[in-house]
Amino acid sequence: MLKLKEEALDKMIKQAKRDYPYETCGLLIGKVNGDERIVLEAFETPNVNPDRKHDRYEIAPKDYMKAEDYAMSKGLEIVGVYHSHPDHPDRPSEFDLKRAFPEFSYIILSVQKGKVVSFRSWELKGEKFEEEKLEVID
Repeated sequence: MLKLKEEALDKMIKQAKRDYPYETCGLLIGKVNGDERIVLEAFETPNVNPDRKHDRYEIAPKDYMKAEDYAMSKGLEIVGVYHSHPDHPDRPSEFDLKRAFPEFSYIILSVQKGKVVSFRSWELKGEKFEEEKLEVID
């Protein structure tokens, strides 16, 4: 189960619309409480994929470390990743699957013609993604 602060979602949506037609990306900052991941902030990172920004994202190690340091300074942690799929559905690709970690939530935003039309969260179970229940909170 993923609980997502509305403010964090709004930031992801604005970023995805701004970066269209390219994939945007960032890290989910929050805490783990039992079986729940609670996202308090969206930490924007640049998409540093050198060749295929329209259908691939890549987060630089230095940006990951910056997010980790920021989270730790607030007593929080990285609980997942978000990215957009320009003109594609909000479900993981094979590329997404190959790069996933089992302890994270993965929010994918579908951006169609510059507008975010849907978003879902996924988690890695074994060797495949399963949709994760997502609740937007105040």
